[in-house]
Amino acid sequence: MKWLALLLGVGLSAQVVASDIINAKQLLTDMSSAIQERNFDASFVVVKGKGMEPYRWLHGKVDDSELEILSRQNGAGLEVVRVDNKVTYFEPQTQPYSIETDAIAGPIPEILFGEIGNLSNSYDFVLGGKERIADRAAQLVRLVSKDEHKYNYWLWIDIQSALLLKAAYVTQQGEVLEQLQLTHISVTEQPAQPLIELSSKDFPMPLASLAETENTQKLQNNWRIGWLPEGFKLLKSDRHKLDLNNELADYFLFSDGLVEFSVFVQRPLSGQRASGALSSGATTVYVHNSGAFDVSVVGKIPTMTAKAIAESVTRPL
Repeated sequence: MKWLALLLGVGLSAQVVASDIINAKQLLTDMSSAIQERNFDASFVVVKGKGMEPYRWLHGKVDDSELEILSRQNGAGLEVVRVDNKVTYFEPQTQPYSIETDAIAGPIPEILFGEIGNLSNSYDFVLGGKERIADRAAQLVRLVSKDEHKYNYWLWIDIQSALLLKAAYVTQQGEVLEQLQLTHISVTEQPAQPLIELSSKDFPMPLASLAETENTQKLQNNWRIGWLPEGFKLLKSDRHKLDLNNELADYFLFSDGLVEFSVFVQRPLSGQRASGALSSGATTVYVHNSGAFDVSVVGKIPTMTAKAIAESVTRPL
């Protein structure tokens, strides 16, 4: 009878694991819906080592429009406004500009506002324990990378409102590299006044979309990126001057749905420089000097992943 008890035990364990996966996915789906549907006014901080950046995040529904404001509270200031599928950026010493997209590019991955299930090929959904975050009961859900080439992403979700309370990039060894935590959140019946005022404001027309397919094919013919982590796909590419050194570079943006990284290829700069990496929180900057050209990889990926990507770039024969 021992074998029967063992078999039943294995079967029950498998059922528990499957149930946890379903519950974790459902929590993430509920969170995505809540972020899109609820009226809230939140403040959060992004912590990287000893550095900290404070933000204010407003979201609401006015008539049939979905409205959102994300503003950085320190420094010269940055404000991003979304009205349905139009996002407008207000930056210091720059004319405001708009683009057509249904999500703000900010500290919170865009996939968390969309179809969470698209991550299941690259990440396991693991239900964690319960904690108190910002004086609210929260449930931990871990997005665990299926390989060592990516970080894990942990989320703490408000049990009552289903809104995000905290998130963190975590290494395979369990080290927290960077975290986002709400310091205040107010969920209301009516949207905040700054959101209501958006309906009477005019914003720039979205930038004209470029014919990226032809441009992307041309750039891909210039360079071969021989290795990518599993699940990453090319989102866009172009050629532009870098703000850092005003040098012209070929640019490629890749994403697995949760994480993005950029690849820049340019002529070698003057002076002999060894290849190497810099890190800030979860963000890695790896520069590879191939001799004939320089490759820079920037993104929230491990150093060894960035190194492998950079060293795989070659010119097609």
